[in-house]
Amino acid sequence: MKFLDEAKVYVRSGDGGAGCVSFRREKFIEFGGPNGGDGGRGGDVWIECVQGLNTLIDYRYQQHFKARKGEHGMGSNRHGANGTDVVLKVPTGTQILAEDGETLIADLTEVGQKIRLAKGGNGGFGNAYFTTSTNRAPKHANPGQEGTEMWIWLRLKLIADAGLVGLPNAGKSTFLATVTAAKPKIADYPFTTLHPGLGVVNADGREFVLADIPGLIEGAHEGVGLGDKFLAHVERCRVLLHLVEGTSEHAGKAYKLVRGELEAYGNGLAEKPEIVALSKADALDPETLKDQVARLKRAAKRAPLVLSSASGQGVPEALRALAGAIEAGRAAEEAAEPAPAWEP
Repeated sequence: MKFLDEAKVYVRSGDGGAGCVSFRREKFIEFGGPNGGDGGRGGDVWIECVQGLNTLIDYRYQQHFKARKGEHGMGSNRHGANGTDVVLKVPTGTQILAEDGETLIADLTEVGQKIRLAKGGNGGFGNAYFTTSTNRAPKHANPGQEGTEMWIWLRLKLIADAGLVGLPNAGKSTFLATVTAAKPKIADYPFTTLHPGLGVVNADGREFVLADIPGLIEGAHEGVGLGDKFLAHVERCRVLLHLVEGTSEHAGKAYKLVRGELEAYGNGLAEKPEIVALSKADALDPETLKDQVARLKRAAKRAPLVLSSASGQGVPEALRALAGAIEAGRAAEEAAEPAPAWEP
């Protein structure tokens, strides 16, 4: 299945049906009176967050969604049928934005969330509705109200507890494949990861979701390489694992380059808790490893973890650090939530 994290969609709710002008005409019954029925209500357009989806690829092949119109009223006080609703199904973490691409309409973060994007038009009243003691034979009815139309943007931001960041070939996909059941593409050339990947980690009985995104290079915020739009998929993470390739020329410079791209992207990524690790330690001799650790420590202003996904060195320690940071983030969020108001 192809991965698509952004789509532009046109939605329109149904028009309401028109009311009917009709009079009862039967043999031996004179002055039968008005019996025009009301029109049916137009269908609504809903959007629902469902389980089992992880991409917006369905909206590449269909971009227009229109609800059914309400049926017109008929004689003999027969009301028109209501129009059928349309439901757009999206994965967890989908944001709905207005046509300008900036105004947030809704953020669907839980399965089962459902909102109405466009309300259908009300049906018009038939002439039977307008009957009064002074107007016994009204000869007019209401037309149905028009539906609502709009263009919206669907933007997917994956929901994960932890995210992997770093330069291309830093070992992010290998780490994800080592600690989860995910099977990302792994090769010895840059940009083997072209779309985000998710995996579930089990660390000492504690489970969390880990996200892997394509690598960043210098100038990514200006569109160089694959750009930085994939950073949106780690915006919801509580902690970032920054992998720095041990076989790079200078681990400290590599770290600062990625940090610069995170700061240029904004949206709070640079302020998130970060765990720094030097990857591919198995490919370094002891002296080079010592130099790279020292360079990374000076750049990050903290002692980095040393790990190797191939040999398993340092991987359990990295997972424990991630799990601890995630639990601390959850506790801080729960403490920040206001207490429910007292009710008698």
